[in-house]
Amino acid sequence: MEYLTFALAKGRLADKTMELLEKIGITCDEMKEKSRKLIFTNEKLKLKFFLAKATDVPTYVEYGAADIGIIGKDTLLEEKKNLCEVLDLEFGKCRFAVAGKEEIREKLEKSNDLRVATKYPNIAKEYFYHKKHQTVEIIKLNGSVELGPIVGLADVIVDIVETGSTLKENGLKVLEEICPVSARMVVNPVSMKLQSEKIIEIIKGLSKVTEKNTVK
Repeated sequence: MEYLTFALAKGRLADKTMELLEKIGITCDEMKEKSRKLIFTNEKLKLKFFLAKATDVPTYVEYGAADIGIIGKDTLLEEKKNLCEVLDLEFGKCRFAVAGKEEIREKLEKSNDLRVATKYPNIAKEYFYHKKHQTVEIIKLNGSVELGPIVGLADVIVDIVETGSTLKENGLKVLEEICPVSARMVVNPVSMKLQSEKIIEIIKGLSKVTEKNTVK
């Protein structure tokens, strides 16, 4: 029997995912052991698991190295891979937002001369260019994007916001909300056809656990 392979984002996302999978009878004892192994296997269930950097998970799934991936909606929107998004797992909830100083609000609403700092240039472009129809300059940052407006590098930022406490401590606030974010289950399109029975069984099981239906 062919193995079904999961790619999981390292850290809390993987830990929470395994907690959910255990509730529907999917376990992997190897993952609980201290090891330098890269791939973990449940021979009885014919399942394999590996941990990857969050931004790489969609690539592994798109190219078929993994059949199923669990990843944040933020990464899916930014990476824009050819995947089947099948389930909202209802954890890791936060939101994408435009944030900055209160005095920039009017300029944000009307100007085509904004500078936007972000770790997510594709999401920022989609929001400003296609939804708001504004022409802006997008500056890619990899560290604390909150610095952008503080030091005058940018007018606003596009970033994930959970509690908003970091923004508040740095004199910034949410000015516009873009979209909600949470953990999602994605499937390789070919795997969805070839291993549909096993995958659909997992989707149904997780749907009951999370009390959510599949994404339409």
